Amino acid sequence: MSTATYENIKYEVDNGRARITLNRPEKRNALSIELVEELRDALWEADDDKSVHCVILKGEGPSFCAGYDLTPGRKANDDGVERRRGRGIDDDAWGIERFQRSLRTLTEMHKPSIAQIHGNCLAGGTDLALYCDILICSDNANIGYSALRNMGAAPNQMWLYNCGPQWTKRLLLTGDTLSGEDAARIGLVLKSVPEEYLEQEVEGLADRLSWIDAEMLSTNKRIINVGMELMGAQVLQRLAAENDARAHTTNAARNVFRQIATDGLRAALQDRDAPFGDSRARVIGPEIRDSEGKLVPVE
Repeated sequence: MSTATYENIKYEVDNGRARITLNRPEKRNALSIELVEELRDALWEADDDKSVHCVILKGEGPSFCAGYDLTPGRKANDDGVERRRGRGIDDDAWGIERFQRSLRTLTEMHKPSIAQIHGNCLAGGTDLALYCDILICSDNANIGYSALRNMGAAPNQMWLYNCGPQWTKRLLLTGDTLSGEDAARIGLVLKSVPEEYLEQEVEGLADRLSWIDAEMLSTNKRIINVGMELMGAQVLQRLAAENDARAHTTNAARNVFRQIATDGLRAALQDRDAPFGDSRARVIGPEIRDSEGKLVPVE
């Protein structure tokens, strides 16, 4: 087994696979620029390592990833250079693209990746997961993008290629979430399994990939990805970043970020999500809700 040391992720290579673990459990593995740049470097390291056939991406603690870190990041060096601060739409788009370039390493690297999803996979967590080649989650995982209710637009539009236009609209227009089981039913993830079998399921698939020549894996992954590119996938991701910057100019986004500055993030999120009850969509059967907006079991 070989290991490398990072501050925000764990990285290990063992038995033909690299395991990369998001390691900010106190922040529910929220994505900071420091984390995504470490992730980018670790992914290219795994892609360069001849002993690695695939990458497993997972999260430390109770959540896979709760989204983007909205707390202030690292400060720019005092080097006399005027830096982009996100005050205009171009600066904003540039910053979003900076994040997405690192996350898209999962698509651009030659070797296949598996997202091992448990707990919450929300907002930026879905951006990260959907760049992986194969997504496997626990039945009780919680997957969605509630931030789209008033904070912006999804800078990753791989939803469309996984679950089609209708379910993409149903989920992204409302910000509702799905259970892992329902995410598998619509093709947003490959499959879901009971939580106690999740690691076994992912490691079993990694075993099978480890028995295939790594260069053969690359040829088969890349031709599929080229097919998606011919369907516009890469262009759409670039447009999605600019579209998110445009969405940040809406009254809804401006108002919620003002509220975050004055009342705090927790209060702003509670106000946003209060009308939506449990924020859960149902794939099969009617969405009957109780007085608190929670889905009622249907026989």
